Amino acid sequence: MKVIEKIREAVDGEGKTVFSFEFFPPKTDEGVENLFERMDRMVAHNPTFCDITWGAGGSTADVTLEIANRMQNMISVETMMHLTCTNMPVEKIDNALDTIKNNGIQNVLALRGDPPHGQDKFVQVEGGFSCALDLVKHIRAKYGDYFGITVAGYPEAHPDMIQENGATLEAYSNDLAYLKKKVDAGADLIITQLFYDTDVFLKFVNDCRQIGISCPIVPGIMPINNYKGFLRMTGFCKTKIPSDITAALEPIKDNEEAVKAYGIHLGTEMCKKVLSHGIKTLHLYTLNMEKSALAILMNLGLIEESKVTRSLPWRPPANVFRAKEDVRPIFWANRPRSYILRTSGWDQYPHGRWADSQNPSYGALTDHQFMRPRARDKKLQEEWATPIRSIEDVHERFMSYCLGKLKSSPWSDLDGLQPETKIIDEQLGQINLKGFLSINSQPAVNGVKSASPTVGWGGPGGYVYQKAYIEFFCSSEKLKQLIEKCKAVPSLTYIAVNKEGHSLSNVGTNAVNAVTWGVFPAKQIIQPTVVDPASFMVWKDEAFEIWTRGWAYLFSESDPSRALLEEIQRSYYLVSLVDNDFIHGDLFAAFKDI
Repeated sequence: MKVIEKIREAVDGEGKTVFSFEFFPPKTDEGVENLFERMDRMVAHNPTFCDITWGAGGSTADVTLEIANRMQNMISVETMMHLTCTNMPVEKIDNALDTIKNNGIQNVLALRGDPPHGQDKFVQVEGGFSCALDLVKHIRAKYGDYFGITVAGYPEAHPDMIQENGATLEAYSNDLAYLKKKVDAGADLIITQLFYDTDVFLKFVNDCRQIGISCPIVPGIMPINNYKGFLRMTGFCKTKIPSDITAALEPIKDNEEAVKAYGIHLGTEMCKKVLSHGIKTLHLYTLNMEKSALAILMNLGLIEESKVTRSLPWRPPANVFRAKEDVRPIFWANRPRSYILRTSGWDQYPHGRWADSQNPSYGALTDHQFMRPRARDKKLQEEWATPIRSIEDVHERFMSYCLGKLKSSPWSDLDGLQPETKIIDEQLGQINLKGFLSINSQPAVNGVKSASPTVGWGGPGGYVYQKAYIEFFCSSEKLKQLIEKCKAVPSLTYIAVNKEGHSLSNVGTNAVNAVTWGVFPAKQIIQPTVVDPASFMVWKDEAFEIWTRGWAYLFSESDPSRALLEEIQRSYYLVSLVDNDFIHGDLFAAFKDI
């Protein structure tokens, strides 16, 4: 979706104040993975979009394209990619635009760019463009209305026009006229350069309106995180620093924590003043750091640390090709990125009902499904690589995770347990000790308000429902006992399969079962999570593979721990169990006396 459409929908349609974050490409692979972990946490607060800066002339261009793709399709946040003219002939520009278009990205921030490395002034590359205006014109001419185009606005004039005492009135006026040309050429949104004098920004907005610029103007806010960095950025951008800010920073400039605290206070006060003048958008230059940006938003009451709203039980896709997707199998609930990868080649995605989709097969398992950020891999090493001497040790490990004593799991890409797990954590702990090794679950929910911080989703005024669900591994002996118990409880439905594909079930192969649904004002019933037998048979390969590629690999080939885990992989069954009586059912009763 275009950012301009999202802003208009939220601001004009719903009267909301919206915010967004900017990031830049780190220089190392480890830095990139750390950024994604941080980004994942920040995106949970529902920014309208996030943007990623461009590496001029290939310095980080490929990294930017890859990060933008992962932001849009794995982090699932509306992504805006910067694109500059620096060292970029038109062929490279088109290659970048074609790439992001194919990846479902619809938003570009068109910039002239900084001078090439080692030069003081911008130099037009042969076969390229000399300014952002030409880039905007080119994008509109070649790609029509597909892209939402954002351009930069400079409240104090472009740095090239700023002299020692600031920009002259003529230079400032010329810069405004040039900005209007960019908008007239097809730009539909303006994000400003950083500033620290809010009066300068407010005057800039008024001046833009006076010359006929009517599109939204988003203030760019850069929290002060450290004193030297602040001086470096304001010096590079030739930004005016009000005397009261200089006076406040001088006595604390060597105290990094004090500077950061002041930066949060200043950022909060700047935003309050801007918002009080009718501005409904904020863009935070994060410098790849989360605490200051989130603290400012919390101070403004725009987010709550403990309350993250969800439009669906899983994070909706941002990719334009998946815009209508609103149904998924529950099996990948803790591994959403794997699901996105394995369905990325589909021509259409389930909307309304799972059975409505005419999907091709899932993508094959690849190494990508088993790659983890280094920080998460380190956590697994700490928590799951301790020696396993018996099957009881395995039971104990699973139980500890269900009780929140462990923060990682080989079967989950998420940080810790979902909040709703606390409703059933003790029961989960008990069945894990019995040898039913759970990797996914949800409690029964009967008409809880959609605003519930534990199980709520879908916006205000609705009610949500869930059937109790557990997915686990167990031995064939325990499975036989469980099946006998299920025969006496008609509301229980199960699917069980081992690594080799031998399956047992009391439902048909096409019996798709909605296990989560919601009822909302002026909407049809939404059922975003299902148990689909066909998808379960695809998921089982991945689930069994994790025994070795997600856990056993932590041990050496000669370690008995590894041999035990491989034996479990060979001999156990993966079971999906649903209690369809979400009002009076007791799923855990089936495990008693086993």
